[in-house]
Amino acid sequence: MAVVFEKPSLLTRVLPWFRGFDVPLVVAVLVLAGAGLLTMYSSGYDYGTRFEDHGRNMLIAATIMFLVAQVPPQRLMTVALPLYALGVALLVAVAFFGITKKGATRWLNVGVTIQPSEILKIAMPLMLAWWFQKREGQLRPLDFAVGSVLLFMPVALIVKQPDLGTALLVLAAGLAVIFFAGLRWKLVLPPVAIALIGIALVVTFEPDLCADGVRWLVLRDYQQQRICTLLDPTRDPLGKGFHIIQGMIAIGSGGVWGKGFMQGTQTHLEFIPERTTDFIFAAFSEEFGLIGNLVLIAAFLFLVLRAMSIALEAPTVFSRLLAGALAMMFFSYAFVNMGMVSGILPVVGVPLPFISYGGTAMVTLGLALGMLMSIAKSKRLVQS
Repeated sequence: MAVVFEKPSLLTRVLPWFRGFDVPLVVAVLVLAGAGLLTMYSSGYDYGTRFEDHGRNMLIAATIMFLVAQVPPQRLMTVALPLYALGVALLVAVAFFGITKKGATRWLNVGVTIQPSEILKIAMPLMLAWWFQKREGQLRPLDFAVGSVLLFMPVALIVKQPDLGTALLVLAAGLAVIFFAGLRWKLVLPPVAIALIGIALVVTFEPDLCADGVRWLVLRDYQQQRICTLLDPTRDPLGKGFHIIQGMIAIGSGGVWGKGFMQGTQTHLEFIPERTTDFIFAAFSEEFGLIGNLVLIAAFLFLVLRAMSIALEAPTVFSRLLAGALAMMFFSYAFVNMGMVSGILPVVGVPLPFISYGGTAMVTLGLALGMLMSIAKSKRLVQS
């Protein structure tokens, strides 16, 4: 008697690739991606092919997310050390052979022009999560000290370029891993308190910090100017303060309900600088108002909280630390960008996730989401 084996359908063969995807996380990303496409169409419709390129970058990021989600966390651990070593080596190469643009040496020509600091956004949390996973159950103060060295070495190289925005993101992700690994509050609070007291004393006894001719020893001139501009944008309203002033005008003019899609005058009359990249939040706020901002902030908060939930339910130390660090990375992206556009933080080059134009940043976001999906899938496999 012949046995006939029925060939499984295409759907049956493909479905396992999608099984285990975290649906709430996907929904949050889709909401943010939709907001990004709407805003990019409005702010960049007369800006060449920005809208089409933004959509293409999203598709690339989605493909990367899908592929990385198929890689189990145990496999991700194996690339942590090589990726970190490669990133640091490229940062050292940038210091000696880097390409300088607009006073910053951040790029390296390896056949194509790359920005190695972007690698560290992913490599840093991977490396530190790997480090503390290897020392599970036997953590000592020396282990935290080594982790700090692993963190601050590349951060110092990035600051030297200078690229304060990327340095902040790498630092935030790394500190999140060290804190979630078990660093005690009594070791965190004293340096924070000393820094705050020092700032308060300096501001109190040196009221003319931003006067002409005053130079701060620990910061470069442009960094000093950014802080002084934050404190008083009207000091140079047509120069250094122009970005912040125009951003706040656009946000305020949106009111509660916004001016409507494609109706933003500050945006379309080109008063908002970098309206498709760093300052796209101002363009969004002008057209969608306070209500739109609340929806956008809610979507980001949901994304971060969902990532933290995945971290709490992760089956291994490596997965838990990595997911927690990625959650902090998303939070840092959104908080720093919205803060600088709103005038509560200095202006630094940090894009708004899924909203701002930028291929490299979108690839980084796709990698981060893919790793979160991988951790969420591994949790379900363990539970089943």
